[in-house]
Amino acid sequence: MTQSITIRRPDDWHLHLRDGDMLRAVLPHSARDFARAIIMPNLVPPVVTGAQAAAYRERIMAALPEGADFTPLMTLYLTEDTDPDDVARAHAEGLIHAVKLYPAGATTNSASGVSNFDKVAPVLDRMAEIGLPLCTHGEVTDSEIDIFDREAVFIDRVLDPIRRAHPNLRVIMEHITTADAADYVRSADSGLAATITTHHLVINRNHILAGGIRPHYYCLPVAKRETHRLALRVAATSGDARFFLGTDSAPHTDGAKLQPCGCAGCFTAPNTLSILAQVFEDDGALDNLEAFTSLNGPAFYGLPPNETRITMRREAPQHPSSIDTPDGPVTVFDPGFDLHWTS
Repeated sequence: MTQSITIRRPDDWHLHLRDGDMLRAVLPHSARDFARAIIMPNLVPPVVTGAQAAAYRERIMAALPEGADFTPLMTLYLTEDTDPDDVARAHAEGLIHAVKLYPAGATTNSASGVSNFDKVAPVLDRMAEIGLPLCTHGEVTDSEIDIFDREAVFIDRVLDPIRRAHPNLRVIMEHITTADAADYVRSADSGLAATITTHHLVINRNHILAGGIRPHYYCLPVAKRETHRLALRVAATSGDARFFLGTDSAPHTDGAKLQPCGCAGCFTAPNTLSILAQVFEDDGALDNLEAFTSLNGPAFYGLPPNETRITMRREAPQHPSSIDTPDGPVTVFDPGFDLHWTS
């Protein structure tokens, strides 16, 4: 039985750090294990310009614990008023590494997102020209579409038309939740990839709803049927370079989660690597853990893999069940099974 595994230090290609007190509370947990992370721009107000991205990056760097080695990779929030020249300038300066597409109303702080996709065509053209990737929150928001079908409908109605209109645009489908999305990624020869979260490898919709509602498992996109979870496990553990880790670790205080209209998001930063090692071992794929966490993402983003390495040992980890913030506790995602790996 394998007792340890050494891999290049991982990156997180989809991370919510929030701002202010919450930023200072959650950042150490990501900086401990991850060398770099794509930082989500859905603050209030959202990060929509290069100047705002630079200011947010400065706040992140100021909040890092002393001695931490962590690089935030900034993104811009795509709106119908986004200036292509500002996007290109921020990219040329090395400030941003992607632009994020939120359909208006799709998730937390997405009210400023896109409703008319024709209005963002000039930005997408410029991004294709300069090689800047588009990260997508892949759900339609039409009220008549069942929430469990919104990812598949997004592919047909939004994503595929965008990719046909902008064939050189590089796209990351973030936090995919369905076999439909995994199959769509595999159907592309190049220019398309997907991130998969830790929690979507672990939970299906029964975990949220059967036997009583579990608000700390509620996330967007919402977890789907077991057949879809298993399809994600196959994609993540396969070693296929088109799939890589984006935790979508999304902290909310318990007070925000436990209310009549609770917030969506799972806070997985403290225990993601322990959970992933367990998942990959259970699926007989420990040899592919490094590809998923440390190699495939940098390759798609055109960045070198990290030179430093971490060793995970077969040892029961000591993760907190929650962390304290000035606004209240934040519950750490509970996978519902014992973990046997620590970093």
